[in-house]
Amino acid sequence: MKKIAIIILFLFISLSANADMLLQGEVKYNVDSAREELTNTQALKPQQILFQNNFYDKNFKENATYLLKGNAKLKDREIAFFSDNTYGIIYEKNKKEVFYYYPNGQLMYVELRDRIEYPFKAYKYDLYGNMVNMSLRVSKEETFIYNQDGELIAHWIGNFGYDTKGNVIMTRRYAK
Repeated sequence: MKKIAIIILFLFISLSANADMLLQGEVKYNVDSAREELTNTQALKPQQILFQNNFYDKNFKENATYLLKGNAKLKDREIAFFSDNTYGIIYEKNKKEVFYYYPNGQLMYVELRDRIEYPFKAYKYDLYGNMVNMSLRVSKEETFIYNQDGELIAHWIGNFGYDTKGNVIMTRRYAK
């Protein structure tokens, strides 16, 4: 009887552990499923004050120094530097907003994210409030970007952005 109780207890513990493992996993997207996810959602719209308050990068000198020398302290933000010399900034105080700047520190785009946990949707706008693109950020390593018509612009994997033919069209590196 004692052996049966031990076997049942062992099976119960094993099944519980396996049940946890079965529930864990991640969502996988491809070009079509990511497009569908984005086009079935209403886009977020930025308020004009976001453009006005961030028209120039308030930390331009420090960010430029970091880009050139890699020695600025970036405790309140994360910067992504792109191969076309533009850059994007995410501030710790509000990770749902991303600001993209020209190399001279002038605002190019504002991006709004629907949340900060992966996967999330993001919508990028120019200074006139026109949507530039929409993206599904699957993880820090993977992003699908589409134009307003749902055509793939780029598929980011790691630090490389690929076009529909698999050619690298841009690179990036992060600084924290």
